[in-house]
Amino acid sequence: MNALTQPDLLHRLSINTGIARKMLTSFIADQVAKTGMKRAVLGLSGGIDSALSAYLSAEALGAENVLAVRMPYKTSNPASLNDAGLVIESLGLPFLDIPITDMADPLINRFPDMSSIRKGNIMARLRMVTLYDQSVAWGGLVMGTSNKTEFLLGYSTIYGDSGVALHPIADLYKAQVRQLARDLGVPQPIIDKAPSADLWEGQTDEGELGFTYNDVDQVLFLLVDERYTIAEVAEEGFDRAFVEKVWARVKSNHYKRTMPNIAKLSRRTIGHDFLYLRDFTGR
Repeated sequence: MNALTQPDLLHRLSINTGIARKMLTSFIADQVAKTGMKRAVLGLSGGIDSALSAYLSAEALGAENVLAVRMPYKTSNPASLNDAGLVIESLGLPFLDIPITDMADPLINRFPDMSSIRKGNIMARLRMVTLYDQSVAWGGLVMGTSNKTEFLLGYSTIYGDSGVALHPIADLYKAQVRQLARDLGVPQPIIDKAPSADLWEGQTDEGELGFTYNDVDQVLFLLVDERYTIAEVAEEGFDRAFVEKVWARVKSNHYKRTMPNIAKLSRRTIGHDFLYLRDFTGR
């Protein structure tokens, strides 16, 4: 049987959306309150991940306390703006449109041979600059929109889309994001569209990654959540070379999932010995 249609594997990616919804909205409300804030700022791209983050944030904090920011570049698909507008209208979110073309082009134009990846990284980081500026102006925590699949694969930009204050959906695989998005009522056109960071014309996540989310979600679930070996995943019917490629990517991108390592000199070094929960109160 083809691994992609094995009912047991697909079933194991199913979540109780009611429980997940309650846990994530409680998490958002608790973490924002611990900072002394009541609001959130979120980049709204028109994709399912940012849409789900917006729906969860609005439910946790109240829609009036969630600022949605659309930040198109000149090559961005106009449909993405429209899809983001569906979320804004559906939830009644306050919003801003801040195009980043005039910010990005002076650097991009200086290097005519600049690759699409370099351009995309510049855009991602400028969007985060914009969100943190609005964080100060709005008085809200910058909310993340990355899912677990992207995080494990390193499909993110350091100090770009990964440089947020809070990650509400980073423990949900892409398949689980779709499940929860349906439960919360995210507009169907957003759920159905091909995932894309919209960093350049015609770009799609799966085209850039070289494989589908359906494939990689199942492999990652077995490797990470179930602690399967590469050989055990291959025995489930997946191509071993593909599994090895996925696991190599997870390992090589570990640095993107951690704070920068600090060289240890003292008895209590941040990140080594000086370790507390986010809400610590003692010495």
